[in-house]
Amino acid sequence: MGENNKYSIGEFSEKTGVSIRTLHYYDEIGLLQPEKNPTSGHRIYKHHDILTLQKIVSLKFLGYSLEKITNLLHQSMITVDLNETLTLQLEVLKKEKERIEQSMIIIQRVIKVLEEEGEVDSAILFSLIHSMQTESIQNEWLERHNLTVVVEELSKKTEKEKITLDQTFIQMAKEVKKLYGKPIQNQEVQEMIKAFIEASFEFLGDDLVQQLADAEVEELDIQELENIAPFPFTEDEQEWLNQAMEYYMKEAGME
Repeated sequence: MGENNKYSIGEFSEKTGVSIRTLHYYDEIGLLQPEKNPTSGHRIYKHHDILTLQKIVSLKFLGYSLEKITNLLHQSMITVDLNETLTLQLEVLKKEKERIEQSMIIIQRVIKVLEEEGEVDSAILFSLIHSMQTESIQNEWLERHNLTVVVEELSKKTEKEKITLDQTFIQMAKEVKKLYGKPIQNQEVQEMIKAFIEASFEFLGDDLVQQLADAEVEELDIQELENIAPFPFTEDEQEWLNQAMEYYMKEAGME
């Protein structure tokens, strides 16, 4: 035990629950520097160090960096400046909360896909994850092109509906990898295109499909959208898929 409210680093660590390694680091960066025994050089912690550590732990909990904490420790009173800083920090934490919630939703969708598919090509899976991560950017693109109604309708889709479309995308991507090189008129190829387009139309609904079909979007803008969420295919595979889709749409009278 500490003598006269003096603690060795081991005793201080046990009392506060902060590891010795962390205490060493705080000392090195000048965040919490205890007295040193002039003979042995050992650290000697006192009661006021406990109070300082409480401030550090509290500010870390609020999300402050160690550099910012170092500056705040020099303030003995809570001021308007600190209040403004806390307000800004609250906004940072709100954004981080949104990011974490989005990550949790994405993870849940990916888990469902893997449970259903069992095994998925890494390029396909990471393409799907990237598409999920950039959904907000894709929505911004739609809004810039006067397709806000599409964004609003997509936001109403349930997670179950989104997962179903995820699985459709995975299956289509697998089929593209498998069938690539076959003539675009091949029955298997055209059945793959038909299944994907029908699933996409079912997900979107007739009204949204018509909205997208009527939209006047330049080729460069379409390329921008494709760059935001690219397909998991090589250039040759993508070109082959485009040709197969064009052939299907022509045969189906959709051009």
